[in-house]
Amino acid sequence: MHNQKQELANKQRTYMRDQSQQKNISNDLHQEAESALNLALQLVAVHKFEKARKIFEHALTLDPQNSNILIEYGQFLEYHQKDLIRAEQFYTRALVHQPSNFRALELKKRTLPLVQEIDQKQFTLIDNLLKELYRIPDTNPYLRRAKRDAYYLHIYHSNAIEGNTLNLRETRYIVETRMAVPGKSLVEQQEVLGLDLALQYVNCTLVNRLGSITLEDILQIHRRVLGFVDPVQAGQLRKHQVYVGSFVPPTAAEVPDYLDDFLKWLNSLEDTRDLHAIELAAIAHYKFVYIHPFVDGNGRTGRLLMNLILMRSGFPPVIIKKFERLTYYSYLDQANDGDVRPLIRFVAKCTERTLTEFIHQSQPTRTTGQELRLNDGEDAEDNFMEERVIMVE
Repeated sequence: MHNQKQELANKQRTYMRDQSQQKNISNDLHQEAESALNLALQLVAVHKFEKARKIFEHALTLDPQNSNILIEYGQFLEYHQKDLIRAEQFYTRALVHQPSNFRALELKKRTLPLVQEIDQKQFTLIDNLLKELYRIPDTNPYLRRAKRDAYYLHIYHSNAIEGNTLNLRETRYIVETRMAVPGKSLVEQQEVLGLDLALQYVNCTLVNRLGSITLEDILQIHRRVLGFVDPVQAGQLRKHQVYVGSFVPPTAAEVPDYLDDFLKWLNSLEDTRDLHAIELAAIAHYKFVYIHPFVDGNGRTGRLLMNLILMRSGFPPVIIKKFERLTYYSYLDQANDGDVRPLIRFVAKCTERTLTEFIHQSQPTRTTGQELRLNDGEDAEDNFMEERVIMVE
């Protein structure tokens, strides 16, 4: 469903990047990776699976594009870790780097239908959770509180992913009082106000409006996201090239055409009617951040766009949490390499989590929230403050 021009440009950039990376892998590293692979296979043969897993990962670190390592690790995951989804991802990665690899083709052909069945079961589970949520009256005071608290959590986490250091208590204080927190970065506090305005615009203007999502809608979202921090750039497409790590987005001259193609795809029933809402939201998010149409604020705008698509389909907005940042970025990288499904599964996981928490928190006998949140992997202060926001009126 990619536009042909975008797909070609993406493949060309991927090929050039891969060629450059491959040249940087010395023969010594390649030989060391092959030796590590052989050792891992020997460990598998004597049933030392945990040691084998670590050696496989070491081999991939040394030579991440080695098709033999990708295939062997995939088979290890499939047969000894019972992780069919990750195994199929490694077969796919092997094909990205070596499209004619017969062994990888056969393995992917065999596992893909099984993985698709697993994915479909996940969507069915999420759809059933959504039905359960809709059976809870909108007047339920506990659910209303949970939704209100989720609003502050979204602002906190979406900004924190981009490096904002304000904690949850400070974020909520700024939104509720419109007053500054002494001793804290003014720019970071302006980011909170901007995301608050953008969320209000999405919730109050775009979610229930009939019709297509337009370029003006995206510009208006971004104008609010960045309006307090950089009013000159807010709502303006970039005029120069930007770089995101090793990834090179389209040139500034290409951005309008890419956005036009993206919006035609997004609003086309023919292209999107067979996609689950979560698939559509995740793919749209990836396509948007791939274009990277703005100098700054692309991630926050892209996550708002993703949630707009979910909410128009009846789902609650989802939160990608601060501690998930590296995982989230790694899935965007995998999408750049040609496999967007890990990102889709990640958004599905976030959606399932949101639905489960809303259902749980709507019950008057709900727990203190410790079971739900203390294992999220955040630092102690953020965990404590998140509990306070969830549980305190």
